[in-house]
Amino acid sequence: MEDNQKTATSALALAALGVVYGDIGTSPLYAFKEAFAGAHGLAPTEANVLAALSALFWAMMLIISIKYVWMMLKFDNNGEGGVLALTALANRSSQGAARWKLLIATAGIFAAALFYGDALITPAISVLSAVEGLSVAAPALESLIIPITIGVITGLFLIQRRGTGSMGKLFGPITLVWFAALGVLGVLSILETPLVLLALNPLYAIDFAIEHPVGMFFLLSAVFLALTGGEALYADMGHFGAKPVRLAWYGLVCPALLINYFGQGALVLRSADAIQNPFYLLAPDWFMLPLVALATAATVIASQATISGAYSMTLQAMRMGYLPRLFIQHTSDSQRGQIYIPAVNWMMLVGVVILVFEFGSSGALAAAYGIAVSGTMIITTLLTVFVTLMLPGRARLPLLGMLAVIALLEMLFFGSNLTKVFSGGWMPLVLGLTLFLLLSTWKKGSSLIAKQRRKLDIPMEVFVSSTHPDVPRVSGTAIYLTADPQFVPSALFHNLKHFKVLHEQTLFVHVVTEDVPYIAKQERLEVTRLAPGMYDVALHFGFRQEIDIPLELEGLAKRGVKYEAMSATYFIARSNVVDGPGGLPSWRSALFSWMTRQSEGAASFFNLPPNQVVELGTKVVL
Repeated sequence: MEDNQKTATSALALAALGVVYGDIGTSPLYAFKEAFAGAHGLAPTEANVLAALSALFWAMMLIISIKYVWMMLKFDNNGEGGVLALTALANRSSQGAARWKLLIATAGIFAAALFYGDALITPAISVLSAVEGLSVAAPALESLIIPITIGVITGLFLIQRRGTGSMGKLFGPITLVWFAALGVLGVLSILETPLVLLALNPLYAIDFAIEHPVGMFFLLSAVFLALTGGEALYADMGHFGAKPVRLAWYGLVCPALLINYFGQGALVLRSADAIQNPFYLLAPDWFMLPLVALATAATVIASQATISGAYSMTLQAMRMGYLPRLFIQHTSDSQRGQIYIPAVNWMMLVGVVILVFEFGSSGALAAAYGIAVSGTMIITTLLTVFVTLMLPGRARLPLLGMLAVIALLEMLFFGSNLTKVFSGGWMPLVLGLTLFLLLSTWKKGSSLIAKQRRKLDIPMEVFVSSTHPDVPRVSGTAIYLTADPQFVPSALFHNLKHFKVLHEQTLFVHVVTEDVPYIAKQERLEVTRLAPGMYDVALHFGFRQEIDIPLELEGLAKRGVKYEAMSATYFIARSNVVDGPGGLPSWRSALFSWMTRQSEGAASFFNLPPNQVVELGTKVVL
């Protein structure tokens, strides 16, 4: 039994290599050389190389090994990680305080908005940096770098609708070969120049910071590139569990990455000219083109993980009420987490292609990369501090002390990345603010609509107490979808107004999205009898679960409710938003109205049978 458990953990750790560590695993392609590039780049002297490596080593230890792999994996929301899962956890910890709930929600959705900036830049910078190896392996092919990059990226987005199940089986083994290659190339270089190992001493970074504080401040933005992908460790923990993620990091990924960075440093100590592309120049000539192919495969895997993360983030945002309903395609019969969202896919493809053409090189994109990730990291740390403060006992004090140190370091990273605002860093900030506006507008508009309906709609208790003896009854079951079970849905009023009948059995169904990722099957269905032939049905789902109303209603028979799926009719209301003296400015009301029109219909979103749905329109003034 124990052997089987170890085998399963090892298999999950192998699978985690591609999904969890794809992003951070491709950072050696561009991170180290950026410390010596650009207007504020260091001269590739021995002192500067050792200082840069020392800062990189200890930053990786503190931010990735301690914060994310050791600490953050303990702050799970029923096994799930990521900034929205942490936001839900912090929201529960706030113990109902409205002020804290607002601050937590604002921080969470802004971090989610910044995540999309990261999701756009990762495919662009990763694939571009890999293909740039052609200029080292075969300089005559340099003109093909952009076209090949665009081709690889386009192909990656085109195959998303087919699902990634078959590709996923190759991710782990390919990434294993990639990390092995990183380690071997690094070891061979270190053996030639073991002097580079002096950088393990933190004094090299500390002395450099004391003697050149401005230089260290600019250096931090390059060092931070080695940490990008750290958020994926936390976000993807639900797919594999904390133990496999930790095993993969401490057992392979961390050593391979650090050995390769130190190998690049050793190469630059031997030849300062190698700083142009120290990663590819580590390889012997015969291995150069195969390394370009392997690096491209690794960056495709890293990009795939980021794209899948954007789908998951979008799904969570919809479940939590921050985005309108979008069409979701499930690409696997066995894995419900494998989804494809066409709207997100095509917008990301356009965005990534524009980035490649606009910036043209991984070095130029590096300026835009750090801001989004460092901003998300700070918010993650602050939310973790809040959750920790809510914990009882004194055991939290050492944890809070460590989080304070990490928060200070991350703020320095963020400040350093802000120096690149005018050279490309503005892009993720503008994108993040735009997405934050969209997310918050949808949440605010939805809340105002619900508030307006509560004023106009009749309370359910009043409706149920009147028996309506004069209204004829027709056979069958009417199912009304409602957002608030305390009020009669507007679709019922329209039905009575136009058809002047009630069904012999009426179900008021509302979906409750809980602050946890998953709800067990036996706990999802809750039925309350309101009157003879009239029931309130609550369907509870986690924010990462697919909502299938007809499937869940099949459990009504076990609750003593007569239900025949084929004789049921679903009544839903679609809101037509118009500008008016409501709680939103006219421009924001127009934005909400536009988002409403992009929303997928409730019938498709809730998997309702199309030939059993009646949709009724209602006008809402904002």
